[in-house]
Amino acid sequence: MEIIQTTLKDLIIIKPSVIEDERGYFFEAYNEQKFKEQGLPTHFLQDNESKSHKGVLRGLHFQAPPYGQGKLVRVLSGAVLDVAVDLRKNSPTYGQHYTCHISAQNKLMFYIPEGFAHGFFTLEDNTIFYYKCTQVYNKASEGGILHNDPLLGIAWGDAPKQISERDQNLSPFADFSTPFV
Repeated sequence: MEIIQTTLKDLIIIKPSVIEDERGYFFEAYNEQKFKEQGLPTHFLQDNESKSHKGVLRGLHFQAPPYGQGKLVRVLSGAVLDVAVDLRKNSPTYGQHYTCHISAQNKLMFYIPEGFAHGFFTLEDNTIFYYKCTQVYNKASEGGILHNDPLLGIAWGDAPKQISERDQNLSPFADFSTPFV
């Protein structure tokens, strides 16, 4: 397993060691001891999975304390453009975002810590997105930032996007008051 530090503090890409041969492949998606050795969270309370058609944009979502969630995400089928935005007020990268391409083919995992908003855009039909969360979902703690806010400047690409009504009506970043320090 290779740990790749992104340009945003605490935001990590994990490249698993994949063993491939004519039969297929094998890799460890999670190993508590190896995660602990790398300083990554080892206690996950909830697993989620979503399936989306090509062109679906989900996000940018977060959960406020005390239900803030760290997320370990990966793609089981298909591909996504994955995005995380730093919402930690005292962070030197507050308001900055990071994008990465995650797919069933590249098998990368992305760890998004508590204090980040998260979203993704599906690049293929039947994309199955899987994430382990460090905290359980709490509806009263959910929040979000408008995905296409010009202040964030996220390059989602020019392809048409299917976006839920809820996500289309999220607050712009300028109106956001962070609950994260």
